[in-house]
Amino acid sequence: MEQEHADVIALTERLGRAPQADFDVVVRDVTGAPVVVRNAPFTRAGVPMPTRYWLVDPELNLLVSRVEAAGGVRNAQAAVDPDALRAAHDAYAAERDAAVPPGHTGPRPSGGVGGTREGVKCLHAHYANLLAGADDPVGRWTAQQLEEAQQLEEAQQLGEAQQLGEAQQLGDARRVEAQA
Repeated sequence: MEQEHADVIALTERLGRAPQADFDVVVRDVTGAPVVVRNAPFTRAGVPMPTRYWLVDPELNLLVSRVEAAGGVRNAQAAVDPDALRAAHDAYAAERDAAVPPGHTGPRPSGGVGGTREGVKCLHAHYANLLAGADDPVGRWTAQQLEEAQQLEEAQQLGEAQQLGEAQQLGDARRVEAQA
């Protein structure tokens, strides 16, 4: 894994600390800033790194955190097919484990998405996995929740704009009446 100096700087800013493992930026936003990074299976100190894909975009992290705070982990667990979730965990672990150097002795990363062996632990990790190109049912569920939240926000903004327009029209009508 070769990091560009600019990516190390950008990731350090986004994490609030220097990255502890080698990484590749696998998803970027329209400005080229990192959105998702793929971590090496070990930190530079040799500690196992179970989380292969990290969501590092601050805005997306905030939005996913809101979904989690509203019971998203529990809701996702109930909504997704357990066999599809197991397959996502298995594929994640296999992809990460394939990056472990041959002949490695010592502790190894374990678990699937976000380091968990089963169920749902972290919507951020599942969403990052989806954005990185994996078939992740929890990532898809999270994407759907984000889309619905965006649509609701846009509808609320439209409603507020319509109310403002109506208020301005009413104010204009009252001024015309007052002048008459």
